[in-house]
Amino acid sequence: MKKRIALLLGLVLVITALAGCSNAEGSQEGEFTPGENGVVKVYNWGDYIDESVIDMFEAETGIEVVYDMFENNEEMYPIIEAGGTVYDAVCPSDYMIAKMIENGLVQEINFDNVPNIEYIGDIHMESARAFDPENKYAVPYTYGTLGIMYNTTMVDEEVTSWDILWDEKYSQSIVMYESVRDSLAPALKMLGYSLNTTDEAELQEATQLLIDQKPLVYSYVMDQIKDLMINGEVALGLAYSGEVLAIQEENPDIAFVVPDEGSNYFVDAWVIPSNAENKENAEAWINFLCRPDIAKMNFEYITYSTPNDGAVELLDQEYLDNKDVFPEDEVIERCEVFNYLGEDMDQLYAELWKQVKAASTN
Repeated sequence: MKKRIALLLGLVLVITALAGCSNAEGSQEGEFTPGENGVVKVYNWGDYIDESVIDMFEAETGIEVVYDMFENNEEMYPIIEAGGTVYDAVCPSDYMIAKMIENGLVQEINFDNVPNIEYIGDIHMESARAFDPENKYAVPYTYGTLGIMYNTTMVDEEVTSWDILWDEKYSQSIVMYESVRDSLAPALKMLGYSLNTTDEAELQEATQLLIDQKPLVYSYVMDQIKDLMINGEVALGLAYSGEVLAIQEENPDIAFVVPDEGSNYFVDAWVIPSNAENKENAEAWINFLCRPDIAKMNFEYITYSTPNDGAVELLDQEYLDNKDVFPEDEVIERCEVFNYLGEDMDQLYAELWKQVKAASTN
């Protein structure tokens, strides 16, 4: 779900790196030239990997990486569904993976080719059963929570409830996500409803709360929240827990909380589209990312919680002690994973979001 820096869709990064040799000279004994063993076409969230990992994968396997990026699940899905651009490995979020499974857009992974799956913690494989009931299609990559990020120099009260996002004294200093399910989450939880409700009356009630809130909102954003919080341009807003460390490094006045009413617990995972042209290379890619030293590198770069137990054993204690990044059980227990609710509900949510965006700010 989410250290999401907006990058141009369709940007292709073909990174070739091989110490001690060049393409003109050919590969040295025991080494590969990227592309020698084919390609793997990867579709991932923006800024959601340490790019040196791509170099390392190419150098070790000889598989060339063609790498595209998306900004949110709703942008990614129609690209995969249309099939005009074919990808081998994609990293959606939980509820979207369930939708892709239901609609036959992903295929089973051959775990004989992914032995490093052993490093993914049992608790995280169990969490994945919420959207991949038999653990056939998805390998967890990151996890985290949705909460409120706020600037302690601008917010002088204890933040414990979602209702602060409706406080008029923070007018034009609140940011919300450009995402219907994320932005509806606070409203639904304030009203005591499930994040996975299919009750239209409950959803309309939550939508009205967002419409009421709209005059207070500075902007609906995704990746831009990082710069807005670092620069002190806004006081508070929706945020994914994985953004915390990177933002705090730039601005130590930033804090994060999962409100008492509860929130979303998300899992992003790797899947292989049903029309993938390089399935075994995709499995090699996923296996590489599950290697503890590689998972550690990715965690330290993207700062979203890693489900890789081997990587966790390698992390400095200061990371493990950060309860925003590695939340305690009681926080997880008051959170819900987003479920896929079906095509009819997709259409309803889209219509509700149009209502919010079209509402007047006067």
